[in-house]
Amino acid sequence: MRSIGERPVGPTGDAAAEDVTAKAATVEAILTEVSGWIGELRCASMGRLVQGHVSLSHMHVLWLLQHQGAMAMSRVAELLDVSLSNATGIIDRMEEKGLVERVRVPDDRRIVLVRPGVAGMQALAQSESSKRERLRSVVGHLTPAERPVVLEALRSLRRALSAEVDSEPAHQHHFADATH
Repeated sequence: MRSIGERPVGPTGDAAAEDVTAKAATVEAILTEVSGWIGELRCASMGRLVQGHVSLSHMHVLWLLQHQGAMAMSRVAELLDVSLSNATGIIDRMEEKGLVERVRVPDDRRIVLVRPGVAGMQALAQSESSKRERLRSVVGHLTPAERPVVLEALRSLRRALSAEVDSEPAHQHHFADATH
């Protein structure tokens, strides 16, 4: 209990509002930074792929297949938020380029799954390689003292991302399992 005239301990209404505002500003600054470098990495990795005739929509399908595994056409359509006929058209074009292949399930030959093909695996590897090259160059600009700080911050961000993704089963990825 406080005496009359004694100031309260802890944040007051104005101080609490300033604290909330400061936290919101920090979150917005983080979002701006992360969005900026994700966009730059995406553009860097896509430049080479577009020259090799792999579109962004085809890469999106390949990333889904890489993270989710082989899936039925209905699931591809659902994740792309397109009709089954649109998804079939996309997969047909990708199959012509060797980016994906359709395989029948041995136990039930009526079920056809889509999985990355040889050219698709090469496109995924090339995309990853481009991103890693760019990141290696970027990290090279950090001072030796900055590197462990950035590493710890990125690990914290990965944990938070894994927690968020794990709460959405339809979009689970392997973020928590990455080791490189």
